[in-house]
Amino acid sequence: MLKIGIPKGSLEKATIDLFQNAGWKITVSARSYFPSIDDADIACSLVRAQEMARYVESGVLDVGLTGLDWILEYDADVKIISDLIYSKVSTRKSKWVLAVPERSEIDSIEDCAGKTISTELVNFTKKYFAERNIPVKVEFSWGATEAKVAEGLVDAIVEVTETGATIRAHGLRMIHTLLETNTKLIANKQSFKDPKKKSKIQEISLLLRGALNAENMVGLKMNVPKKILDRVVKMLPSLTAPTISQLYNKEWFSVETVIHESIVRELVPKLIEAGADGIIEYSLNKVVGKEDIAQ
Repeated sequence: MLKIGIPKGSLEKATIDLFQNAGWKITVSARSYFPSIDDADIACSLVRAQEMARYVESGVLDVGLTGLDWILEYDADVKIISDLIYSKVSTRKSKWVLAVPERSEIDSIEDCAGKTISTELVNFTKKYFAERNIPVKVEFSWGATEAKVAEGLVDAIVEVTETGATIRAHGLRMIHTLLETNTKLIANKQSFKDPKKKSKIQEISLLLRGALNAENMVGLKMNVPKKILDRVVKMLPSLTAPTISQLYNKEWFSVETVIHESIVRELVPKLIEAGADGIIEYSLNKVVGKEDIAQ
């Protein structure tokens, strides 16, 4: 049985929805840390993303989803299978930044020499400054990190952000980016050497990637008269090329393609105006390509 860790917290629902689109139904009970899944070969556990890499490295879990930041924080010896950027949660990579009060005299990481920094990413931050020969004191933050520097309890913070809006809202300014991070599917190295587990992990990776590829994509199908077929095909973006098949009436063709959802509202009226008819838009669960195969 493959033991898989589901990140508990902000990515929990998005991860369960992602597995749903990939073909697995995960059901979480409010009283249990062990969700059920409709696959007899998989056992699930809810684990904080901050701890996931340690449990995967030790073999408590065979595979899990966590950020690159937490892999580096614990210097975990795990195999990274694939990137998983949740476009329905965010289209951006998160980043860990050094931030100081607006009026601080600190303008660069070098200015932090002898200063106190608060962060949840303690080990990585210590290593980052040590590698640059900048002596700093790094304290672990249990939360409300921005408030610590805003109130003068510490000189600077290293905090995770996407847009920087929360940091700026606390009267802080960002002066340096230490790390860009996003969610990774990781595996225990010994588990990945087991042929059966490796096959299952590759299956999960392929279908999760396919489900992510399908986010914000839709299928579009329509009937097109022969005389305007070339014109319509030129209007259609697609992954490779539109699928075209001749209808029973040889003067008409069925044309099908996959496009980004955001352009449908502009494209459909143009297709109708060009002469296409019977346009159908449908949702997608997975879009899988050769590049999604885990090695």
